Amino acid sequence: MNIAFFLLPKQEVVCVTDSSTFRQTLERMEHHRYTAVPVLSESGDYRATVTEGDLLWFLKNRPDLSFDQLHRISLSEVPLRTNNRAVRIDADMEDLISLAKSQNFVPVVDDMNIFIGIVRRSDIIDYCEKLLVQETPL
Repeated sequence: MNIAFFLLPKQEVVCVTDSSTFRQTLERMEHHRYTAVPVLSESGDYRATVTEGDLLWFLKNRPDLSFDQLHRISLSEVPLRTNNRAVRIDADMEDLISLAKSQNFVPVVDDMNIFIGIVRRSDIIDYCEKLLVQETPL
């Protein structure tokens, strides 16, 4: 199976850039009700994934900050605790499934590391469920 079959294209993915502020990131995640979003460079390279936990741990360790100051903090200042790895669009399904075990989504990049979309873990699970149902005799 080709990874492109599962791809949610970049245009439909909520992302932030590494130049976004803490507040912009937090508000974007809240608005879309996501717990994690991809972080891209200004040129479109996949950099990392920021999670609610990353933002919360940063706040916990910076008691001097108030909500009103968060627009002054760049997302690049926030340490990211997990390394959500991306796959290339030509990767095999085993790589995709291996990453999806520990990531809610798997970022997909082209051969120049330009972000082209994500594959959601739920889509992979749905696909596997259909395969199991087809293989299981009644």
